Amino acid sequence: MVDVARDRVGEFRGEWCGWWCLRPVCGGTEWAVMPEDMQLARPEERLRAETARANARSRGELL
Repeated sequence: MVDVARDRVGEFRGEWCGWWCLRPVCGGTEWAVMPEDMQLARPEERLRAETARANARSRGELL
């Protein structure tokens, strides 16, 4: 998913009081987004996020 208000790609984690919770693909702190500020990630956005995750894993970073 893409948070268009913040221009960030994240994994959907759930819903809380009308807000959607996302987590950065490479790990980190979740954030809340209004559903109207969300859209599905385009293939190139997903690929970029997945590559960043693979690179972080290869460097031994915790995800």
